[in-house]
Amino acid sequence: MANADHLVNNFGVMTGWNNVTVNLLGRDVVGITSLTYKDNHEKVNAYGAGRMPVGRGYKKYSAEASLTLYKEEVDALKAALVPGARIQDIAMFDITVEYARPSGYIQRDRVYNAEFTNDGVEITNEDGTISIQYTLIITHIGWDIVI
Repeated sequence: MANADHLVNNFGVMTGWNNVTVNLLGRDVVGITSLTYKDNHEKVNAYGAGRMPVGRGYKKYSAEASLTLYKEEVDALKAALVPGARIQDIAMFDITVEYARPSGYIQRDRVYNAEFTNDGVEITNEDGTISIQYTLIITHIGWDIVI
């Protein structure tokens, strides 16, 4: 049990949204409100004689990502495209996500070979801003990469 005179602070200053930088298509994105990326490696137990597994098998790897951008960020992105091109027409690109630690260390993750799969707008009369959520198709994620 913690002593009332002693504050337990195991992690110090925690990393939050203010410490994150997202670089997309060669520039740091400021009009971003959320980012999700995750991967999965499917594993299965292999059964033989008896009721317990005798081994383990590894199946496919999969990864997914999504992000939410303000409409102004999307408009700037679309303005850089050739006339008539859609956001889904942008060639594969990597996304670098940097987490600045109070110690000065920068952890970098990289989302590889991303492409936009959707586009659209959803707005209601209660909205003060317009945000658009995009689903990305990606090949894989590099966790805590060294540049």
